Amino acid sequence: MTQVAETVTEHGGGVWSLRVPIPDNPLGHTLVHVLDTDRGPVLVDTGWDDPASWAELGAGLAVLGLSPADVHGVVVTHHHPDHHGLSGRVREASGAWIAMHAADIAVVRRTRESAPGTWLDYLARKLAAVGAPEEHLAPLRAARAAGGRMRTLPGLRSALPDREIVPGELLDLAGRRLRAVWTPGHTPGHVCLHLEEEHPAGLPGHGRLFSGDHLLPGISPHIGLYEDPDEATVTDPLGDYLDSLERIGRLGVAEVLPAHQHAFADAAGRVRALLAHHEERLGGLLALLATPLTPWQLAERMEWNRPWDRIPHGSRTIAVSEAEAHLRRLVKLGRAEAVAGTDPVAYVAVRGRAV
Repeated sequence: MTQVAETVTEHGGGVWSLRVPIPDNPLGHTLVHVLDTDRGPVLVDTGWDDPASWAELGAGLAVLGLSPADVHGVVVTHHHPDHHGLSGRVREASGAWIAMHAADIAVVRRTRESAPGTWLDYLARKLAAVGAPEEHLAPLRAARAAGGRMRTLPGLRSALPDREIVPGELLDLAGRRLRAVWTPGHTPGHVCLHLEEEHPAGLPGHGRLFSGDHLLPGISPHIGLYEDPDEATVTDPLGDYLDSLERIGRLGVAEVLPAHQHAFADAAGRVRALLAHHEERLGGLLALLATPLTPWQLAERMEWNRPWDRIPHGSRTIAVSEAEAHLRRLVKLGRAEAVAGTDPVAYVAVRGRAV
């Protein structure tokens, strides 16, 4: 690994990472990876759709003697705006194809085609059902009354991908062996990308892994609900994530190239640490559920990176979604259950059961 510029790192074997900033976000930046192929450079993710981010992406490519117009294709690990946001601009500049898993393509399509106000109506209805107070619902209702669509909501203009990533298959990249590994949890269609080639520095293990947000060296990714305004299926995102972690741990990769923080080795060790973290967290939530709590009340009592009263409005919505995902897992395992007759629905631990 060689730092070739302040925001550009060479990882060897025709792979580089570019730091593309995320505006007003504690993560700071997305690591956009550039993969050299016989048909031209391919990007793994693109960064947030923002003028400063676009400029930084172009500057990073220029360090490599490239520009957005040279990009042959874009492989998107998942639909979130700090990963997929600039894909459309790259395609406009170069004619590049954009590939994504079908489940996340469906999310992009629904977002683009949704009627004005659909998402806000759905969100307000769901938050009320989990016990959100009126002061949290009021801004959503005000935005709905003011026009029905939050213009600043990311993802409304996301590019519709034109290629589907098929799990287990090699992507059509000339001269490279990049295999898709479906890793749902963070999103329903999140994929990791296994570069099945010898590590350029000879590190022991089977190739390298572009891990997106699935496996990060010092962060446990957000696991919330998948649901959208038209979806009635009861899903288990945390269960999906834990299963996906174990699948990645079995690959035996030499090095992980994540979308945030930094590259690291010992993927199996990091997987074990994350599995232990979630087991401990589920146990802590069961202790909180000794008395009945709504998902909102549970989120208020969970440990976050700051006190609840200092968490901004949008982040509280995300936190409650994470609380619901954990509740889903506990209910599926038979460790918690809904309390009959409660409205909003409260949940309680099942006595005599442990995680």
